[in-house]
Amino acid sequence: MKRAYLSIGYQSKERLTPEINTIREVLATQNIILFIFIDNYHFANKEEKQMMQMAFNEIKQSDLLIAEVSEKAIGVGIEIGYAVAITIPVIYLRNLLAEHSTTASGSANHRIIYENTADLSFQLLQALISLKNETIRLF
Repeated sequence: MKRAYLSIGYQSKERLTPEINTIREVLATQNIILFIFIDNYHFANKEEKQMMQMAFNEIKQSDLLIAEVSEKAIGVGIEIGYAVAITIPVIYLRNLLAEHSTTASGSANHRIIYENTADLSFQLLQALISLKNETIRLF
């Protein structure tokens, strides 16, 4: 089964629960499991080196990185850059009302600017189908 790494700011996770559930549901229709780093690992303040090593390792084991950038988070940008560097496709997600991130958007293979979870669901499915039709390693 394929795996998608969700890059999301730690502070954003609770507020974006409906979006995360939508992402998980859409991925499941394509036999892709969702991996959320902050659900699986917890580090102390002085363990930042280990944290980033584990994050990079988990990204390396993934077939796709989905970056939810509706709220700015430096770590999300770092994870996007790492995925791009090792040629893992990136999907940029942002709520229509959120501020645009030129660097994150410019690094992504696909950009989704959504109004609500129904719109997110539709656009994410289209992006996954597009990735499947491209010869990127996702499928």
